[in-house]
Amino acid sequence: MIKDHSHALMRSRWFMPLFCLGLGVAVFVASWLGGQLGLGVFALALMAAFGLFFLLVTGRSETIRGLTTGRDERFAQIDLKATAVAGLVLITTLIVAWLVQVAQGHTGSPYYWLAAIGGLSYIVAVAFFRLRG
Repeated sequence: MIKDHSHALMRSRWFMPLFCLGLGVAVFVASWLGGQLGLGVFALALMAAFGLFFLLVTGRSETIRGLTTGRDERFAQIDLKATAVAGLVLITTLIVAWLVQVAQGHTGSPYYWLAAIGGLSYIVAVAFFRLRG
């Protein structure tokens, strides 16, 4: 029952706006605790505006609908490809940042362990999906 309810919430037009607002509140609290209240207020306002954008545009844009409420097989494939490209770009960026840090005489932290987590998770996922069939 919980699975069906969470799936229905994720397909709701309210999911992305509420997610944006929740993330904005999390950044606000973290910034406030870190002594950067101005940054927190800015982040909360920005994420609330982004959430409002999603709420207002969801019904009008096929792309936004695909990101929020309208997941058909075609958009699921687009999402899978986009996720793969984003992962590749992120891993490449981490490797380049690590190389730059090492070339400057630094340890390369935190880039090396973030790249290692990404590479390891990729290997585990390949093994999992291969064994799963």
